Amino acid sequence: MPVIILVRPQLGENIGTAARAMLNCGLTELRLVAPRDGWPSEKAMSASSGAVDVINNAKVFDCVADAVADLDYVCATTGRQFNMNKPIDNLEAGVERLSKYSRTGVLFGPERTGLELEDVIHANSLITIPLNPNFSSLNLAQAVLLLSYTCYRTAGLPEIDDSHRHDKTRPATQGELDGLVQHLVTELDNCEFFTSPQKRPSMIRNLYAAFGRMEPTEQDVMTFRGVIKALVAGRRNPPRSL
Repeated sequence: MPVIILVRPQLGENIGTAARAMLNCGLTELRLVAPRDGWPSEKAMSASSGAVDVINNAKVFDCVADAVADLDYVCATTGRQFNMNKPIDNLEAGVERLSKYSRTGVLFGPERTGLELEDVIHANSLITIPLNPNFSSLNLAQAVLLLSYTCYRTAGLPEIDDSHRHDKTRPATQGELDGLVQHLVTELDNCEFFTSPQKRPSMIRNLYAAFGRMEPTEQDVMTFRGVIKALVAGRRNPPRSL
């Protein structure tokens, strides 16, 4: 994962929220170049929402050259046009380029102005984030989050554990699902729902498909069958009018 390098960041709150965005995506190494309000920063710590290690382990440098000196490859994020012979990538292509090297970093500029030419000369390539051309302004943490998430996604997203779905009940068997549909079809026949004999088979197949897509649990089947019974009982025993 790349080192995130904030160049002359202006507000501690923005450093903190950037650290939070980094840790959300598994990035942990933060470097700061000449933060305007000094370092350490209580405001950064408060805004990090628990990304304490990222803040505490952040390294501070006087200039960009020192901040990137030990890195194999550096990208600079910018929406500005620089007259430089450097590759310009979107997020996905830029992160793919970074993945070919072992020690990498990404530069982010000050909130108000972004990176200057003197900063960009220390980068091997540029990354731009294509957005609405009529409103493309991002705050610092948003830009860091987009870059960090792209790195996280490129590295391979973890599988989502949905085992908790069946903690209290097991998946319905095909026999239970068939019993549910047959119960429903029986009562639909009783109320003459199927007005077209020709369409009845396809409508029943649609019911099977609909319930099958739900991946219902045993409890789901029991609930639906209870609903059907209640509707039938209500039809047979309508409430008396006052």
